[in-house]
Amino acid sequence: MTMWSAGVDEAGRGPVLGPLVVGAVAIPTKDLHMLVDHGIRDSKDLTHTKRLELVNWFHLNADQRGWKHQLIECMPPRIDAAVMNNGLNLLEVELFAEALNPIRHHVGEGVSILNDACDVNAQRFTDRIAARLTDWPWNNSTMSSEHKADTNHAIVGMASILAKVRRDEIIDALESEIGYPIGSGYPSDPHTKAALPALLKGKTPHDALRWSWKTVKREWNALHGEDPPVRRFTDKKQRTLFGP
Repeated sequence: MTMWSAGVDEAGRGPVLGPLVVGAVAIPTKDLHMLVDHGIRDSKDLTHTKRLELVNWFHLNADQRGWKHQLIECMPPRIDAAVMNNGLNLLEVELFAEALNPIRHHVGEGVSILNDACDVNAQRFTDRIAARLTDWPWNNSTMSSEHKADTNHAIVGMASILAKVRRDEIIDALESEIGYPIGSGYPSDPHTKAALPALLKGKTPHDALRWSWKTVKREWNALHGEDPPVRRFTDKKQRTLFGP
């Protein structure tokens, strides 16, 4: 029986605009050394060019060696709904579970899962994900969560790279659609700061913004003299991308 190793991480928890993307990677455990040998690490430690190079390398091996990955794109309306209800930590629990559930159908059993913990209590994060996985525990499978797992474990670093590159692609497409620079989406980014007034000039904030963010509330109030409207959210399935 082939034993598998899986890693899960997110990109885009903090930005004021654009999605939060969760990536899951699963490869045969015997191939883990390839990630280490190829210099896979946390996406934040890599240049944009290097991340693209590593994503292409991953897809090449996915075709040749059967590596798997899953991407979940969580858009701002769902993020805002989470902030108003159960909070971002539980949202990320849901998204990690959504990324992991299809893994079982593609690799079977014998999976060692490692999550980058998005909760100060790593065991609680694991337990909450486990409660949302279909038929967990899977045969011959284990799951744990660690803080800074994306830095310390190549399998989680690869998941972070895939998630980051996908989020960047979405932001680039959004910028082309809007027609002016919007930056990375982080509140500290000068381009994002400069774009906010135009993104807030309508009757409601732009759809790509996270209306529940303090930055949006502050800027909206400065422009309109009142708090922004409460966003309505219909619980539709988020876009899911699965690759070989």
